[in-house]
Parts: sequence; structure tokens; C-alpha cells
Amino acid sequence: MSYGHDERGPDVAGMIETAGPWVRAFRRLRRHRAAMVGVGILCAVFFSCFVLPFLLGLDPKVTAPELRHLSPSWSHWFGTDALGRDHFARVLIGGRVSLLVGIAATAASVTLGVAYGAVAGFYGGRLDEAMMRIVDFFYGIPYMFLVILVMLMFSETARGEALPVFLALGLVQWLTMARIVRGQVLTLRDRDFVMAARVVGAGDGRILLRHILPNVMGPVVVYATLTVPAVILLESFLSFLGLGVELSWGQLVAEGVAVVNPIESPWWLLAWPSAFLAATLLALNFLGDGLRDAFDPKSAN
Repeated sequence: MSYGHDERGPDVAGMIETAGPWVRAFRRLRRHRAAMVGVGILCAVFFSCFVLPFLLGLDPKVTAPELRHLSPSWSHWFGTDALGRDHFARVLIGGRVSLLVGIAATAASVTLGVAYGAVAGFYGGRLDEAMMRIVDFFYGIPYMFLVILVMLMFSETARGEALPVFLALGLVQWLTMARIVRGQVLTLRDRDFVMAARVVGAGDGRILLRHILPNVMGPVVVYATLTVPAVILLESFLSFLGLGVELSWGQLVAEGVAVVNPIESPWWLLAWPSAFLAATLLALNFLGDGLRDAFDPKSAN
């Protein structure tokens, strides 16, 4: 037996050895069972919320008072609410809204946090000191107070819309991202490949965009994945305060809590949106944990 021979051939073995960090991270992610379970759950949730309503022609606004508070059945899989609206349609459409708010707010926080942290870490000195003191100032303010304050800046007619919510959440979620990116940039800005780029005449913008930021995308992707469930959960809390989106899982849970009581218990109004919300948050956390392990340089190839 030859211990130095690779049965897959020299070309394949060489490709594996020279694979980039993203390829190696993807291979590690595929071996992470919990992350793959999370991906499967997320695919099912996205299909249910974004595709199934179109295939079935679901309308969450159609009312039928005579069908008030019907329990789950073949005609209404998730039952009906106090106005006779199909709860199956409302849960799926509400999930679409919650997911879009979570993704949009995360995208806004990632964009702002990466840009802010990259500039602070790259230029350093007094600029870095001043920018980080601003971050510390916002960290000193209670987080939920900031979100509510931003929400209250919108007019009454804008309340319940998705745009104010994801702006409010995105504008306060960028702080940790800025710190993460700044720390990564500080460790990279004096590396040899950055010095080489300066020698050949590359400007600051090109160095940041072409050489430094691609090397910090691993932690950014991991944190962004973990930010989405946090944003969805915060939006749900805002719905309990009457500041959330008009139709979302958070609002549906709040409605379910309001109507479930010892006298009349339409449990399905609380159970189904809670189940979808919990499954999605759990799947996103599984995926985030898997990405964190996959991008960990100490992980085995």
C-alpha cells in the first residue's frame, strides 16, 4: 500500500489542497448536521411563505364573520380568526413580511456597520478614536429605547408599514458589526499583501474594496446570519407594543395572546405563528452556528 498516493488523482488532490477559504468553509458547512437541518427548515419556510400563497391563491384579508373562530379543519388548515379570516393565509403572508423585515434590516445594518468599521479601522488614529466614541455613546443608550425612539419619528400614517420598522431596527443593529469589522481591518491593514498593493500604487479605496474587505467577509456573513433572527424577534416585541408591522408573525402572536383566555381558547391563533416563528429562529441559529464553525480557521479541513 502506498501511503502517499491519493486515489482521487493528482489533479483533484491538488485542487482540494489549493482550494480557497470560501470553498473549504463551504465543505465544512456541509458536514455540519445542525446547519444542514437549519437550511432544510429555512427552505421549507421560504417556500411556504413566498411560493405557496401564489400557488394556492391565498388572501389574508378576506373576511367571513359566520366562520368566526373555527378550529383547524380540511377547509381551513390553521382555523380562522375573530373576523373569519383564514389563519393559514395570514400565517404564511405574515411570515413573508417578518422574513423580509429581518433580511432588509440586517442588510441595512451590515452595509452601515461594514462601511463605518472599515473606515475607522483602516485610517486609525484620531478618526478611529472619534468614530468609536460615537459607537460607545450609542451602546450606552438602552437598545430598545433607541428602536422605539426611531419608530416614533415616523408619522402616524407610516406606522404599521415595513419600511419604518426595518429602518429603525437596521439603524441600531450596526454597532456590533462596526466593532467586528474594525477589529478585523486593524489586523489586516499592515499585512504584506496590503503593503504590496500600496507599492504598486493602489489607492485607499481600491485597497479596502479589493484586498481588505474580501478577507473580513467570513465574520460578516456569520454575524449577519445571527442578526436576522434577532431582528425578527425584536420586530415581534415591537408588535406587542403596537409599533410593529401591520401583518407579521409578531403581530399574529400578539393577537393570539389577546384572545386566548380560560373562557374561550382559540389556541390555533397563538400556536401556529408561534411555531413558525420558533422554527425559523431555531433554523437561523443552527445555520449561524454552522457558519461560525465553518469559517473558524482552527476547524479541520
